Parts: sequence; structure tokens; C-alpha cells
Amino acid sequence: MAGRGTRLRPHTLTVPKPLLPIAGKPIVQRLVEDIVEVCNEPVEEIAFIIGDFGEQVEKDLLAVAKKVGSQGKIYYQDKPLGTAHAILCAKESLSGNVVVAFADTLFKADFKLDKKHEGMIWVEKVQNPSSYGVIKTDKEGFITDFVEKPTEFVSDLAIIGIYYFKDGEYLRRELQYLLDNDIKDKGEYQLTNALENMKRKGTKFVPGKITEWLDCGNKDTTVFTNQRYLEYIKDTKLVADSAKIVNSTIIHPVYIGENVEIHNAVVGPHVSIGDNSKVKNSVIQNSIVQQNTQIENANLKNSMIGSHVKYKKEAADVSIGDYNVVC
Repeated sequence: MAGRGTRLRPHTLTVPKPLLPIAGKPIVQRLVEDIVEVCNEPVEEIAFIIGDFGEQVEKDLLAVAKKVGSQGKIYYQDKPLGTAHAILCAKESLSGNVVVAFADTLFKADFKLDKKHEGMIWVEKVQNPSSYGVIKTDKEGFITDFVEKPTEFVSDLAIIGIYYFKDGEYLRRELQYLLDNDIKDKGEYQLTNALENMKRKGTKFVPGKITEWLDCGNKDTTVFTNQRYLEYIKDTKLVADSAKIVNSTIIHPVYIGENVEIHNAVVGPHVSIGDNSKVKNSVIQNSIVQQNTQIENANLKNSMIGSHVKYKKEAADVSIGDYNVVC
């Protein structure tokens, strides 16, 4: 998760993308919880590979690991040299059973990880496979080919960025081989090259087919992911006891954080409002509002509002970063 999240600016100018909230929790926390559920057993350690995000971000990430009963470790990727290089930055943690995940995507799955397999690659059917890395399988269900952004149709099973390896040390050796021999693809060290080498040596990878793949690449996809997550968790407690809701209508599912104040407003469906935010004389639908933000006399839909924002305006579809005033 060392990237800068440029497609999600201005929201990632002050907060790394994996820490942006989805239904009240950071993206990376949602991802960690979902992976732990699929693993169906305690996870011993969670290694976060990051850029220079600052001390507070590192504390937040270690807290994410602690919440699922794991030890957290922080590693750094100082230069964007590709996915294989990024994973190898955490080489001290590559041992035993390992799950690798890129923290800009969420998923829903109805299977549990079967550790008898040598490796598993999470995939999902897509309509535009030329935009993704895809896999081909044989009649027995084993992966036969990895194809990066095919120009002609070879498969519609896209790799979503989550992988299981039975032998972490083996993965580490294959990644190191790419760097030692300067084997690059499009100028970077790619995980898919290591996977191809492992396959040629006889490693049998199987696809892990999920039920839904949720992207957090830009504002619209992140707002949609928030919508889907609220639907998934709508039967849980989503409104904080400390929230003050006065003369207002709440159309569930919505997430309302601690000490939120809502006056003379209609909120929902599919809205998340972060801690200490205030909404007055407004209508908000299908949107994300982060912490310590004030919204007044507004009509918002399909919008994403950062933290410490003051917004007073007419109907809009907006994307506003932290610490802005719009009147």
C-alpha cells in the first residue's frame, strides 16, 4: 500500500488511500477483516508495506492488526519499482502460509481458504478483461496462464490482487531472483513474472472465485463500494448512541459515527457520516462524509466530502478534500 492514490485525489493528499473510510472503517481494516474471515483461523502477523506516511498512520495500521488479534509490522517501499519489489520489502515476514493483498480493493467471498493448495489467486469475471491481468485454467481447474492486459480475448477471469502461497520462503526466493537478474516487465519488477516462474517449476495454482469485487480507485467507485458495504452490514449497529438526530429522517442503511449531529435533514440511503460531523437543513444520499465536517443547506448525492470541511451550497455531485470551505 505504498502508492499515493493519485486517482482518488484530493482525498489522498492528506490521507493515504487505504485509510479512507468505507462504512465507518478504513479500507485496509475492511480488507484485513475480510481476509481473516476467509482464512478461517487466527492470523499470526500482518505486514504493512507503505511509503512515508508518517508516525500516526503507522500507529493506526498497527492498531488494525491488533483488532484482529495479530501482530503488526511496518515495512517501507521507498521507490515504485513494481509489485514484486513491494512484496519483497517485507521479506522478513515471507515464511509459512502467506496471503498477499493490494490494499485498494475489497471483496466478498463465500468460501474458506483451503490450505492444501500450493497457491490460490483470487479472481472475478469482468466485462473488460483488456484492462486487467487475467488467468486461463485447464479442465482440472488449475491455472495454466497469466496474461497481463490482453489485447485479444483469452479469459474474463481478472486477478483482483489477493493471493495465497503455501510456502512464503519459496515466494521470497522467486521474487529475489527477479531483482538479482533484473527481470522487469514494463520497467518494473512484477509479481506475475514470479508466478509464471513458479508455475513452470510445477507449482499448481487454483483460482479463488469471489462473489463481488469492490474497487476503491476513484471517487465514484469508492462511493459505490460504501453503498455495497452498507448493504452487507445493514443488520449490524450502524448509528452511534452518542449521535444527536433532531427533526430528521434517516433512510437506512446509513453509518452515523460518534457525536454526529443531524438537524432538520434527510440522510440516506447509503450514506456514511464520520465522527463529530454536523448536518443541518440538508438532504444527503449515497455519499461519504468524513470526520469533523459541517454541512448546511446542501443537497448532496453521489458525493465524497473530506474531514474538517465546511460546505454550504445547492444540489451537487461533488468530491471535496480535507480542510476546504465551500459556501
